[in-house]
Amino acid sequence: MFVRAEQSGLRLAITGRTVALVLLAAWFVTTRSRDPERALDYALAFAVFIALGLAHYALIGTRFDRRWLKYAFVTTDVAIISILIATQPLFPTTPDLPAVFMFRAPVFPFYFIILGIAAFSFSPGLVLWSGVAGAIGWMGAFLHAAGGTGGSLDWRRIPARPTSEEVMAIVLHPEFGGFAARVQESIALVVVAFLVAVVMWRARSTLRRQLAAERDRAALSGMFGRFVPQAIVDAMLAGRGALAPVEREASVLFADIAGFTTMTERAGAVRTVSILNAYFDEVTRIIGAHNGVITQFQGDAVLATFNVPVEDARHAANALDAAKAILACVAAREFSGERIRVRIGINTGPLVAGNVGGGGRQSYTVHGDTVNLAARLEALCKQHATSLLLSGATARALPGAELIAVGKIAVRGLAEPVSVFSVAELKT
Repeated sequence: MFVRAEQSGLRLAITGRTVALVLLAAWFVTTRSRDPERALDYALAFAVFIALGLAHYALIGTRFDRRWLKYAFVTTDVAIISILIATQPLFPTTPDLPAVFMFRAPVFPFYFIILGIAAFSFSPGLVLWSGVAGAIGWMGAFLHAAGGTGGSLDWRRIPARPTSEEVMAIVLHPEFGGFAARVQESIALVVVAFLVAVVMWRARSTLRRQLAAERDRAALSGMFGRFVPQAIVDAMLAGRGALAPVEREASVLFADIAGFTTMTERAGAVRTVSILNAYFDEVTRIIGAHNGVITQFQGDAVLATFNVPVEDARHAANALDAAKAILACVAAREFSGERIRVRIGINTGPLVAGNVGGGGRQSYTVHGDTVNLAARLEALCKQHATSLLLSGATARALPGAELIAVGKIAVRGLAEPVSVFSVAELKT
């Protein structure tokens, strides 16, 4: 993660560096238009810097990339600037000026530009090195220039109580270099680099803690998600372990394996568990693909909801599509070598969903007549020679669906008969 962040930051830094160099080159070349030879020198110098940056950009993330490369390119930038400052005259037409006179020009900010560009790398070490290398390069250039004149005048040459004439005689002297000022500038550059590096280090530490928290969250989600639907895990993590009760219209799918008791007697306990696991894997995948959530596995039965806890405007259509996909899957394959048949009931209506439990343990569940009717419809499938029954409420939520009316059926626990529908290709 940090390597990728550094690489991305370096690319951004080099891009910004290139743009800055182009703008500076345009400024220097145009302001030296009266001296074509000088303008060409500036253009060549900036071209070298731009080429170095592009070479570094091309190496980032390749098999030739090494951790020390970014330090080498920063050092090269500092070295070139320092050599130019130490050896080039301020004005080519006045070569007799002392070399230390260059330090009266505004050249020191170039080191801060290098430092600012390094900050994009997200690397505290590179930022700190940029400051240290810049300070070394700046002082090295100054000492070289000052040594070339046999020394330079400094603020210490000014008397304790100087007159204006005495101050100007020192400060305006061609060999005045201001050693103490150069030292202060170097210290300021290192201090700023250190502060920026600390900020970078704190940012990386914060990001590292966030990544660790995300890993823990992902691990918890993965472990918890083996026993609780992932949508519920996500909602509980967002709600700090609790899901507020909600009353909402939803579609409920209740699926049960036909002849399960007979199958368990024939297959035995171990193989039955293997069959159920294979079957539940497919059902879970199908329901999840249709924005549904399995709230309970009840023996061989599956209770799934659509529109709780995750809102879904097409919950009735998704419930029907999921039911068709489950029946098609069961018809097309075996589960641990066993062919099974499944019956499904779907109902749409208001229900209550939320966490229930006690003794420190809770589970997410749904309650209401809507849930009960879905289970009743599943049980009635055998009586009406179909593998899928839908309530009238679900049918009304599916305008345009190709359904056939089974009739009004008296359902145990309900005072009024319920309109029931099925799908034409499933009715036998």
